[in-house]
Amino acid sequence: MSKTILILNGPNLNMLGTREPGIYGASSLSDIGKLCAEACEKAGFKGDFRQSNHEGELVTWVQQASQDANFKGVIVNAGAYTHTSVALHDALRLLSCPIVEVHLSNPMARESFRHTSYVAPLAFASICGLGPTGYLVAIEALAKKLSN
Repeated sequence: MSKTILILNGPNLNMLGTREPGIYGASSLSDIGKLCAEACEKAGFKGDFRQSNHEGELVTWVQQASQDANFKGVIVNAGAYTHTSVALHDALRLLSCPIVEVHLSNPMARESFRHTSYVAPLAFASICGLGPTGYLVAIEALAKKLSN
């Protein structure tokens, strides 16, 4: 049995590096995926890094993780679905493992419609505004929580 951290990325994150680099930085999603793989391995986990522009696909992946004992934690950067998706919220409620919410930027420092998160009430931590480093902090936080 492998210990796996599921790292989910929502819509438009596949455009990182070219999409609004002043807000989201110059790193591509592939760059972030490589950083996460290294950090997961260092923490003793396998990283399962995924991205979808489709809400239903994200929901399906969460449902599958809720039925697979190999998944020990979930990191979610739901992108715009953070602020809109009751479906993703409901799927995340199925999980018995810890959840961390991650955002490259700080949604609270942006437009008011970004101030609501349907993920945050289910997460033991929300990491915002640290760019790609936020994913590394999330992996470290999950590893520490899972070791207790």
